[in-house]
Amino acid sequence: MKLRILLIAFLLGSAPIMAQTDSVAPILKNEIKLVVSDLINGSYMFGYERAIGKHIGVALDIGYKSKDGLLKLSGLDTDLIQTDELSYDGFKIIPEFRYYVKERTSGMPTGFYFGAYLTYIKYTSDLKGVYTNENGIYDFQYDATVNTNSIGLMVGYKLKLSKHFNLDFLIAGPGAGSYRVKLKEVIAAPPEFWFDLKSFGINFTCRFD
Repeated sequence: MKLRILLIAFLLGSAPIMAQTDSVAPILKNEIKLVVSDLINGSYMFGYERAIGKHIGVALDIGYKSKDGLLKLSGLDTDLIQTDELSYDGFKIIPEFRYYVKERTSGMPTGFYFGAYLTYIKYTSDLKGVYTNENGIYDFQYDATVNTNSIGLMVGYKLKLSKHFNLDFLIAGPGAGSYRVKLKEVIAAPPEFWFDLKSFGINFTCRFD
């Protein structure tokens, strides 16, 4: 999986938790997050982070991607194969482990951090269009389900804006993963379609229903 160089802005709201001390000042150990950079693509990502100890944070992000995003994948437009634009929807789950370089004295940890993440993504889409060869013109349509699992490392920086708000930048997140494509026939293409599709550098590793 290619290197992911991302700049992700998180709007973080910190929920206070009272420490087991005589002090009345709260110690903030929890954050809720909104990933605002994905909104343009119709993706709604929320998360929760919990501070553990002086340097460590654990987090869980959950997101839903609708088909209403502004960014769409262009379809094929060749002499043999023409497809519609590809739109997709689904969800993703990302647990994270973070180590903050700066020691936490109060509130949530901030500053530079590095860590690891796991990602599970399930998207559904449809693949439909027209295939033309010497034997005729064929319509085709398949319902597609794509499952992706990945693991990787990350480096970022969390900037403290106020007592209750932080801005989180993911500087780099290289990782590796695998995917599986499952196709369900709605209107089947002839066998030659898959050979011609492969000639354009597109090779599906998939399972048919």
